[in-house]
Amino acid sequence: MKKFLALFAFIVFFSSCSEYQKALKSEDIAVKFDMATKMYDAKKYGKAIRLFEQIAPAYKGKPQAEKMFYMYSQSLYKTNQFYLAGYQFESFASSYPKSEKIEEALFLGAKCFSKLSPVYSLDQVDTYKAIEKLQNFIDVYPESQYLADANAIAKALREKLEKKAYENAKIYNTISNYKAAIVAFDNFIINYPGTPYKEDALFYKLDSAYNLAINSVPSKMEERLKEAKAAYAGLIKHKADTKYKAKADEMLARIDTDLKQFTK
Repeated sequence: MKKFLALFAFIVFFSSCSEYQKALKSEDIAVKFDMATKMYDAKKYGKAIRLFEQIAPAYKGKPQAEKMFYMYSQSLYKTNQFYLAGYQFESFASSYPKSEKIEEALFLGAKCFSKLSPVYSLDQVDTYKAIEKLQNFIDVYPESQYLADANAIAKALREKLEKKAYENAKIYNTISNYKAAIVAFDNFIINYPGTPYKEDALFYKLDSAYNLAINSVPSKMEERLKEAKAAYAGLIKHKADTKYKAKADEMLARIDTDLKQFTK
């Protein structure tokens, strides 16, 4: 019995493969469409894509085109081909503005760009594009079933940009470009007032101001020491029990000592 079932399964599998190969070679686009639909329903998206690619140009304007292009877009999405999927979903939405699938297509199209967003240390062009597309979707469909997901994805992308901005500012401190660091941290705090990196940003601004001051020429030292002292006050005002308190207090002690030479 087991041998019979195994043989039967092999025959079915071989027959299915044979039918698929015939569809690939067929000149009849209806045959290709039916097989592509069969592969799509069976979640064999890679095979479905090969057929969709063959018939897509010929199906534009036909009654079944909407269904075909939706399945094609979904197949690309399911196989993680996010660049092509995003393009196809947007093309679908543009071609079929009255489709019942348009809301889903616009959401998934925007989501595809979020999938293309790289790690924060790299160029964030695709991240900005994704945020823009997600925000457009949210504005058009404020009561969408996909709203929570769209907001969550957009939030994660904005947090990535926030981290990049913080790390970019910190790089100036690391390479001892203290003037640029102070400006970068000021801009960061202004642009991201509620950031979880605020304590760190205020400390490294202090560190930058401190190092700039103690290494200054005499004519600029007093002014810069006072600016460093103001940076210390900003950190303590934000968080009196900051994790950087010990280091910050050491800096303040040096700042106050160096300032005394200007009060004689």
